[in-house]
Amino acid sequence: MQTRFDYGDQVRVTRNVRNDGTYPGMDVGNLLVRRGSIGFVMNVGTFLQDQIIYTVNFLDQDRIVGCREEELIGADEPWNPSRFETREKVRAALSLAVGGEVLVPAGTEGEVLKVLRDGGSYVQYHVHFPGHVLQVPENVLDSIQPSHALEGRAAS
Repeated sequence: MQTRFDYGDQVRVTRNVRNDGTYPGMDVGNLLVRRGSIGFVMNVGTFLQDQIIYTVNFLDQDRIVGCREEELIGADEPWNPSRFETREKVRAALSLAVGGEVLVPAGTEGEVLKVLRDGGSYVQYHVHFPGHVLQVPENVLDSIQPSHALEGRAAS
């Protein structure tokens, strides 16, 4: 397998990393590293022979965690922070219409399927609302839960 990053490379994590039970001294589900944080690659390995795992030292948080390759970008690559993350529950702040037909009334709850950060200077999302999956900009969504809840996945 070809690795994207090497020892000593500075990287940014694109998803929140939570304890899956493998990080000692903290409860399962506790936030370990917030998305957007920068760290340094300490080691490169594999998991199940098909996933590249990087051991990353996040100096600001004083944490060393395992990250999958798809969760990392180079620290110097463009980064657009997002309010919401994959699998997070959200609410439509406005009625959402396509071709003049309201598909999602204001206040309808949905779930973020994908975060799209490549569309320029603002973030968009694929959101599953009852009966529809729509691509919507961040400013038409409201949070259902406090920002510290449901912010990512467990540590690798």
